[in-house]
Amino acid sequence: MNDLSLGILFGILAAMLILSAFFSGSETSLMTLNRYRLRHLVKLKHSGAIKAQRLLQRPDRILGLILLGNNFVNTAAASVATVIAIRLFPDNQESSIAIAAGVLTLVMLIFSEATPKTLAAVKPELLAFIAAWIYTPLLKIFYPIVWFVNLFVNLLLRLVGVDLKKNTHERLNKDELKSIIAEAESVMPARYQKMLLGILDLESATIEDIMTPRHEIVGIDLELPIDGIVSCIESSPHTRLPVYKKNVDRVIGILDLRKVLALFNRPNFDKQTLINYLDKPTFIPENTPVHNQMQRFKQEKSRLGLVVDEYGDVQGLVTLDDLLQEIVGELITDEVGVKAQHDGSYLVDANINLRELNRITQWSLPTEGPKTLNGLIIEFMETIPDTGTGVKLHGHLLEIIERDNNAVKLVKFLPKQSSKL
Repeated sequence: MNDLSLGILFGILAAMLILSAFFSGSETSLMTLNRYRLRHLVKLKHSGAIKAQRLLQRPDRILGLILLGNNFVNTAAASVATVIAIRLFPDNQESSIAIAAGVLTLVMLIFSEATPKTLAAVKPELLAFIAAWIYTPLLKIFYPIVWFVNLFVNLLLRLVGVDLKKNTHERLNKDELKSIIAEAESVMPARYQKMLLGILDLESATIEDIMTPRHEIVGIDLELPIDGIVSCIESSPHTRLPVYKKNVDRVIGILDLRKVLALFNRPNFDKQTLINYLDKPTFIPENTPVHNQMQRFKQEKSRLGLVVDEYGDVQGLVTLDDLLQEIVGELITDEVGVKAQHDGSYLVDANINLRELNRITQWSLPTEGPKTLNGLIIEFMETIPDTGTGVKLHGHLLEIIERDNNAVKLVKFLPKQSSKL
């Protein structure tokens, strides 16, 4: 090396710095690649992505190769810088070597470490796919050395309980996937985000969470006179009604109104005629998962079921529309029970389902106990609060606006910045 000119030595040093920057930047770019985008590019047959994915299947090997190359060029750069310093200042070699080491450290930190790593972290694909083409043959050439180094690395990792073969495949859990969807505002409309989040929530939702409660069931009592039954049918907002005797626990069938509307004006229309057109009722255990019941409705070609508890008593009613609404939320109805106010507050119908309220407002009110906001307030207060009462409910300030003898009817959630009840 003493026979080389200073120009050549500076050229070698510059090459070493460039190689060091390449190793440093490629390490960061490969490790920070978006694994899901990488899989997408692999499906599109992107050659660089295919090679990068193969390398990342064993990160210990590619990291061993990168560190081997980086340490080699850094050591070579230090040696060349020492020779240059001695050549430039032969009379004061100790000071010149110290100055060269300091200058080289600063230059490498700026140009070979911080800059390429920062660029690689911001735009990993810019360097990762190019590096994959270079590292693939290099890994084959230097595999014996890399294998020998990783033999000790893997042994040390196993001593602390890490097995690389079991930790190479990362999978998203449901909460992580929901976070990704929630942050995808730039690639999909908000309404589709809510639909996807609704689908993910199906796994934890049960029929009890979304059913129409017993006291709100609209049906036909066969104990009524025929004129009263006809009046109920004509004024019904629904196309299917449960038919029972005296109370809903004694359901005898489900009536599809479209089948009997043409029979009303016939003089021989009576209760028996109505009974002849009834469909067999479907009974659903209240803890049935929503996604299971959707499949059952599809298999049985049914659209309505009665929800029963462990004693067989009817607790509510659920329709296929209710299940679909669990996915699409307020998209199929204009009245969701939540009205945003100009001051940032919300007027909320206390009968709203907590799951729907959480979905609309992006809150995290508990859904394990009571299913409605009214039920949650009463459980928390252990009484039915009077109108004007202020409550801090799970971090949310609210005011009771309206109530009756046995339930809260209307609630106002105050803006987050408000500190007064």
